[in-house]
This record gives sequence, structure tokens and C-alpha cells, in this order.
Amino acid sequence: MPDAARDLLAFIDASPTPYHAIAEVSRRLAAAGFRECREDELWALSPGDRRLVVRNGGSLVAFQVGSESPVEGGFRIVGAHSDSPNLRAKPLADVTAHGYRQLAVEPYGGLLLHTWLDRDLSLAGRVTLRERGGARTLLVDFARPLLRIPSLAIHLNREIRESGLKLNPETQSLPVLGLEDAPPLAALLATELRAQQLADVAPEDLLAHDLMLYDVQPSAALGADGAFLAAPRLDNLASCHAAVSALLGATGGELSRATRAIVLYDHEEVGSQSAQGAAGTFLLESLERVVAAFKGGAPQGFPRARARSQLVSADMAHAVHPNFAEKHEPHHRPVLGRGPVIKTNVNQSYASDAKSAGAFASLCADVGVRPQQFTPRADGPCGSTIGPITAARTGIATVDVGNPMLSMHSCREMAGAADVEPMIRVLRAFLAGA
Repeated sequence: MPDAARDLLAFIDASPTPYHAIAEVSRRLAAAGFRECREDELWALSPGDRRLVVRNGGSLVAFQVGSESPVEGGFRIVGAHSDSPNLRAKPLADVTAHGYRQLAVEPYGGLLLHTWLDRDLSLAGRVTLRERGGARTLLVDFARPLLRIPSLAIHLNREIRESGLKLNPETQSLPVLGLEDAPPLAALLATELRAQQLADVAPEDLLAHDLMLYDVQPSAALGADGAFLAAPRLDNLASCHAAVSALLGATGGELSRATRAIVLYDHEEVGSQSAQGAAGTFLLESLERVVAAFKGGAPQGFPRARARSQLVSADMAHAVHPNFAEKHEPHHRPVLGRGPVIKTNVNQSYASDAKSAGAFASLCADVGVRPQQFTPRADGPCGSTIGPITAARTGIATVDVGNPMLSMHSCREMAGAADVEPMIRVLRAFLAGA
């Protein structure tokens, strides 16, 4: 397996939730000299400075200041999203029924619900604790099989052969946690926090949680020659990994005129309408502050910097499915292992246009990569990305790209091992830029 693909799988396994993903990205950046700055601090920046800022645990902006003010050098930005469709615990999650203890959950985003059946699931996320003088929020990961959503035996559901499986997300997707005398969720959390030496708390000290289910099966290579990757959350942790890997690779070289940056947003899978989502103020405010913090800023600084900037929106792309090829536009059928995909939609579900797509294609040629193309069928649906939202919020020219994948929004997805390094190579060249 290529080293880049192996590192991607390790990154995914370390990131069961958006909060863990941002913590892992922050760890990697800190090891390369990026220093965290807070949004409530005054920023002062000089050429070459490496900084990162996190909003609400799930979104991150990281940048290296260029040799010139962004007013003159502009920004080169790679954007992705840190969240993935999953099942999330409700605030009052304890349920007992017919001799079992279960967990009340609800779907987050457009997940393929049936793919969560009969899997060994764990629980991770963050919890807020009552402590003397206030409250504290901690990351938690049970990191072991804890839950399961069992299928109904075919003997009791013979009509599934004709009508297919239709699950009610409110009543038929509750995982089993134990028999009815098993500890409730708060007691489990308190015990786990103590076992991991994170906090010595009682169940009544747990004030709130953001907890998500995930498949504990490790990510892996598969196929006759290891050509494929099987992993959860490839959409869109694969693009987050590419973005941070490209930034680390670019900052290891010469300082560019442009300020290099990545933005990883939470809440893309549910429309981006949040304080830390792409429709919020996070990136816009961060870029404006970088402009103002460079040697005291400049008149009309951000509009001038914006006009000299470019953004690559990286989100996974739909590979052609060999059993459902008719779902693709006949001349736009990306294949696993054949490189990055440029995504286009004239109705602006993707932000690519002739200028931004052409620039990315030229960059691919410069580094020896041949891009593929995707556009949806004119008579079919089309997903969207952070690209159009971020372009509209910032006014920065944007192209939508992504590596091809299958099983998108499944509990366990599939991508090409050979696609990981080329995407990093292209994004690194983009950030290294002028």
C-alpha cells in the first residue's frame, strides 16, 4: 500500500468524530510548528508565521503567512469538511424496552441507514462536565465494541424479498447497549472518563454531550492487488487528510508570496448553516484578520486580497458504479485509481467554471496528474459541497474537486489507494504556488 494511503487510513481511525478529526489535524500541525491562536485574541502576524485557529471544536483554519501581505500576494486556500453522516445520541438517550437497554439515536445527514445494521459499533464525541467554578468539555472515545443494531430475521420479515428493507429511523434503528439492568449512559460515561484518567466525575456531573456512533472495524486495503481502501468517513476525511498533508508539504519548502491556508468545516452534511459551518463567518473573519494583522493592514485590504485569491473545494466524488453505470452521465464516469475529479454543475451545485477548472487542470498537468471529469445527468439529482457556499461568502474564485469513491454515505465506504498521493501532490503544488 502506498505510504500516503496508509497514513490516510491511520488518520481516519484516529478521527471517529469531527472533534477528534480536528484534534488530530491540530496535533499534526503543532508538530510542524503551527501555533494555535484564539479568536478572542489580537492577532499580530509576520511573513512565515504558522498559525491555526479552531472554532467550537469541529472546524479549523490553518495558514502560513506569505512573504507579502495578502493584499499583494492573495490567499491560496484548500477547503474540506470534517463531518460525515452518522447516528448521534439524543440528549436523553436512555431507553429500555422488552428486557433490553438501548440508546435513542437520530440520523445526522443523508446516511445509508441500512448499512449500520449488524456492525460492532462504539461511541465517541465530547461531553461537558460540571466542575468547581464552571464547566469543562472533553473528548471521549470508548474505542471498543459497545452497541449493535441487529437486523430482523428473515423468518419474521419474509416480505423483504419483494419490498426491500425500509427502516423507520425513529423506531427501528435504536442500537442495543445491554440487557435492561446494564448501566445507563451517564454511568457508562463517568466510568469511562475515570478509566481513561480524563476526569473523576459522578454521573450527575455530566451536563451535556455530542456523541456519535461509529464502526470499530479498522480501515483496510482490499482487492486482489490492494487497489481499494475500505474505511468509514472517507467522505470527507480523505479530503481533510489531503488538505493538511498538502499544507505540511508546502510549508516545508520556500515561502511563497501568497498566504497558504486550509479550512475544514463542520456541518456540511446538514447544510452548513451554523456558526462553524461554511455558511457562517469563520473563514471570512479569519481571512480579514490575517489581512489586518499583517504589518498593520492596508486600505480596502480584504477586497484587494480576495481579488488575488484562489480556493480549491475538496470533497469526494462519485465514481461510476459497475452495477449501476446508467446512473452516470455517459461521458463523465470517474473510476477509482485514475486520479482527481473536477466536478462541474451549471446550476451551481459545484463552483467550478472554465477559469477555475482550467487552472486546476493546468496544475494537474504540471505535476504529472491527469484529472477526470464529473457532471451529473441532466435528468438526475446532484449533491453539493462547501464550494458554492464558500465562494458566495468570500467572493473567491473556486473549483470543486475530489477523489472518486463508491458507497458514499455508507457506514463503510470505498476509494482507490492509488488516488491518495496524486491529490496531495496537486494540492501541495497549488498551495506552494506563486
